[in-house]
Amino acid sequence: QVQLVESGGGLVQPGGSLRLSCAASGNPFSIYTMGWYRQAPGKERESVATITESGITNYADSVKGRFTISKDGAWSAVYLQMNSLKPEDTAVYYCSLKSLGFPFYWGQGTQVTVSS
Repeated sequence: QVQLVESGGGLVQPGGSLRLSCAASGNPFSIYTMGWYRQAPGKERESVATITESGITNYADSVKGRFTISKDGAWSAVYLQMNSLKPEDTAVYYCSLKSLGFPFYWGQGTQVTVSS
């Protein structure tokens, strides 16, 4: 059974940093992508950053150069380092697991609020 548990959200001032963590267990796939998505109030969920099982990363244009996705060697955790945070980064951030032909698996989400 796939379990994704996010942590690390909180309140931060503009220009600050946060590091999100996603503890992953029960992944049954050999080819897959893990990622971070976010959803702000009144908006659709959007992709922020993804990483494949081979380590290929992809970022939304709005976070390139500011956010970095990484994983530990055993794929038991995926991280999102967020620097130079802006108020428009405020959202609930979700960890995801996806393999071709299967639905998304989601964590419960963690709130990130960027405000002075």
